[in-house]
Amino acid sequence: MSAPVIADASGTSLPRRVRIGYGSGSVATGAFGTVPGLMLLPYLTDEIGLAAGLAGLVVFLPKAWDVLLNPVAGRISDRTTDPRGPRRPWLLRAGGLLAITFALIFAAPAMSTGLETAWVLVMFLACASAYAFFQVPYVSMAAEMTPSYDERTRLMTWRVSILALTILLVGASAPLIRDQVGGRDGYRLMGVVMALVILAGVVAGYRGTRHAPVGTVQPGAGSLRDQLRIVSGARDFRLLLTTFVVQALAVGCVLAGVDYLAEDVLDSAGAVTVLFACFVAPALLLTPVWSAVGQRVGKKTGYVASSLLLAAGSLGAVLAGSAPAGVLFAAVAVSGVGYAGCQVFPMAMMPDAAALDTRRTGSNRVGVYTGVWTAGETFGLALGPAVFALVLQLGGYRSGSGAVQPDSAVTAIVVGFSLLPAALVLLSLWWLARYSLDASEVDAA
Repeated sequence: MSAPVIADASGTSLPRRVRIGYGSGSVATGAFGTVPGLMLLPYLTDEIGLAAGLAGLVVFLPKAWDVLLNPVAGRISDRTTDPRGPRRPWLLRAGGLLAITFALIFAAPAMSTGLETAWVLVMFLACASAYAFFQVPYVSMAAEMTPSYDERTRLMTWRVSILALTILLVGASAPLIRDQVGGRDGYRLMGVVMALVILAGVVAGYRGTRHAPVGTVQPGAGSLRDQLRIVSGARDFRLLLTTFVVQALAVGCVLAGVDYLAEDVLDSAGAVTVLFACFVAPALLLTPVWSAVGQRVGKKTGYVASSLLLAAGSLGAVLAGSAPAGVLFAAVAVSGVGYAGCQVFPMAMMPDAAALDTRRTGSNRVGVYTGVWTAGETFGLALGPAVFALVLQLGGYRSGSGAVQPDSAVTAIVVGFSLLPAALVLLSLWWLARYSLDASEVDAA
């Protein structure tokens, strides 16, 4: 077993194999972050027959639990002592449990609606808990691999590219697997296949980071509450986190609405795959472009530009159902261009804020910072489907397989997929505009 490499502040460039190895862990995070947001709400409303409002609550509660658990996971990983480094062992430990519990979410035996709902809630809660102990150490590693402002952007470029490819593949294939088999068996098979994808990402991320540098600073003193208080006082981190959480809420609404938009507005189950391709495929091509933009004009400016594109594309999607399908697909593609940047920049900016604190104080609170960050991201992505479900409920959505939807429900689907996410993205810019951390400050610390 290879020993971890101690990070050297003078060496800022990481080998390509380390960048790719680290980025491959996003296969696991991408699958878990995408499939429940896309498939779980329709599973609850259309297959189990649960009312939209209650279904949204079931999707929301387990991930809301991570808001409390993620900072704890960060604290624990900060204090882990292992020859492989403090973070890597958690990738394997928690990642295996993540894959197993994910498959079980969609594997409920035939029972009453109440018992099936309880099964989903318990399994999703277990899955979300495992994810916390995988994701927080995984994201924490980025701040410890390199002290370079620009190298973190290059590292995140690989991560986001692999993440985008994963989202495209699982987002397009999960509905196809379900529809090919049909019914409960279709959901069960989809769950198993996605669990195997998660496991592949776990193993790849673990093995791919065996030569990655690790930090040498010691965990900060004090209780978790003390450290959270310090993190909450980091102004730029707080502003960046708020921006990212509000945008995660917007993306959560979009993911939750794809299946409903295809089935009930476009009347085409196959449109799910096309919509997903339009949204995610641009990221595969443009993630390196956004990285270059960030190095030229700065991460904040690039983040603002990509956010405006994401909002503009979402606004264009309001034409769903009234304009030709090609217009909708083009609008979603514009959103996808913006979405790529909205992944690259905040993921590259967060380690700047966390590492800046470490280098100023000599105390390693990276895990706590990352725990708070991933808690916020998880909360936003979980709240998105819940908010979308509330919009469905207000629109009079009818649960159950094959139910005919009233016009009010169709309107609610379009609003929840387009106008609501656009408004949230534009709102997020109020916090981003006040963010002030730049390359000179990071590199001078």
